Amino acid sequence: MALSVLTALDAATLQYYHYKAIVIAGMGLFTDAFNLFCLPLVMILLGRVYYPHKSYNAPVVVSSLLAASTLLGTVFGQLIFGWLGDRQGRRRVYMISLLTMVFSAFACGFSMGKSRACVLATLGVFRFTLGVGIGGDYPLSATIMSEFANKRTRGQFIAAVFSMQGFGILFSGIVTIVVCALFNFASHKASEDTKLLMTDMAWRIIVMLGAIPAALTCYLRSRMPETARYTALVEQNEQQAAREMKQVLDVELEPIPQEPAEVPQSLSLPSYPFFSKTFIRLHGHNLFGCACTWMLVDVVFYTLNLFQNQIYGHPSHSTDANTAKVFKEVIRVAALQALIALYSTLPGYFAAVFFIERMGRVKMQIIGFFFMAIGSFALGIPYKSYKDKDSNKGFMALFGFTLFFANFGPNTTTFIVPAELFPARFRTTCHGISGAFGKLGALIGLLVFSVVSPDNYSSQDEDSKSLKKVFEMWGCVCLIGMVITYFFTPETRGRSLEDNETENVGGLKMRRFLTCLRSSSSARTDSSLAFTAAEPAADV
Repeated sequence: MALSVLTALDAATLQYYHYKAIVIAGMGLFTDAFNLFCLPLVMILLGRVYYPHKSYNAPVVVSSLLAASTLLGTVFGQLIFGWLGDRQGRRRVYMISLLTMVFSAFACGFSMGKSRACVLATLGVFRFTLGVGIGGDYPLSATIMSEFANKRTRGQFIAAVFSMQGFGILFSGIVTIVVCALFNFASHKASEDTKLLMTDMAWRIIVMLGAIPAALTCYLRSRMPETARYTALVEQNEQQAAREMKQVLDVELEPIPQEPAEVPQSLSLPSYPFFSKTFIRLHGHNLFGCACTWMLVDVVFYTLNLFQNQIYGHPSHSTDANTAKVFKEVIRVAALQALIALYSTLPGYFAAVFFIERMGRVKMQIIGFFFMAIGSFALGIPYKSYKDKDSNKGFMALFGFTLFFANFGPNTTTFIVPAELFPARFRTTCHGISGAFGKLGALIGLLVFSVVSPDNYSSQDEDSKSLKKVFEMWGCVCLIGMVITYFFTPETRGRSLEDNETENVGGLKMRRFLTCLRSSSSARTDSSLAFTAAEPAADV
């Protein structure tokens, strides 16, 4: 008997558990976004407490290092938990990554010591372990959702899981506003020393609150069964897969024999090891395409989000010695972050959920990269004129436009495609590698912006020229992403995961790419020969 479990999963109607799985799987991404994108807000409070000699403003390099510690941890988490997810099962490793996130987010609020160096060092360590947990959540959330979903709405469900990142960005701003407003109200009659202590408490509370949504889903994750596809295809136990699927989904199955059915040869465990010559031949171009496009989009996406306050011309310098004013400054910056999330980030995610099965992954990714490039060039080329204006509404509109298409396109599709494209035996490993390259791209973006940050320049003209070049560079990065998407990203819409396992769906594009290279090389050779033939003979 063919694997009726897989057929039933592909044909299953939408049920309550599908929506429940979105929330359970999405809480990890919610925690990721909350803890990462609250950092620019928290750094204003940290600057007031620990950088009095720097006009109460922490240097950009310090905030970049703290963000980098989280991103570096995410790289390790994606590689380690991705590898474990294919060997130990999705469910068991999924729970470990969640507990790592919850513990580390709480621990960030208990960063130890009284000196600046000690507090920032321990905060960096805890943010690294937080990144490890977050990194593990990426491949496991995407894979679990893809293996539970039917093939007709699979993309929408994975996109909906990823959209929780947008809610995390929004709520990081809202929570920060609420916490700072409460402390601001309570500090009216307090002494200056007490206000400084309250500022130190405020940032700790903010980072700790990010752990609560993930902690609330611990029980629900512990009750999740292993995915039927992993049990059937990797553990080769169809009976157990049927039982696990019936726990959560109402599906009709053919009678399953007492003895496990023989798995068709096309769906049996790959006889080749990971990163063997056979793997490279069958899946290497797909892995290259997923990793490169994810890296390119994250170079731009994380820079725009983490440094948006410096980019659009409102640096958060709290140079006043009055501690109470820092809360108002954080509230202002957090309100701008929440506003951008409302009018660009979340609508981009919602549009991705709506169009992903109508347009397909490849088309959306190309369109997203294209309009990100247009937005980057439109922001960068006239950047100085935007900076010189008293009102920058046009700049903010273009900034939101760029973020909208990032989330509509490659920021979402690069999360979806690796969860659909690779064999079940290598699925979380390949997704983890792709995501790790993405976070390496984010680290590159942080490094570049740290070098060209306004802190490094004494004049606004030098600052404007450097940021102008960064936007133009990001536009070129997006154009490269378009080209790699066209040649290396196969369309997975409407196909079962098993079809993607057994068919070399990216091979046609790879052959097209090689044909273009050969044609280009042949054209250059023919042109050279024609030029040589046209030269007059040398005089003897």
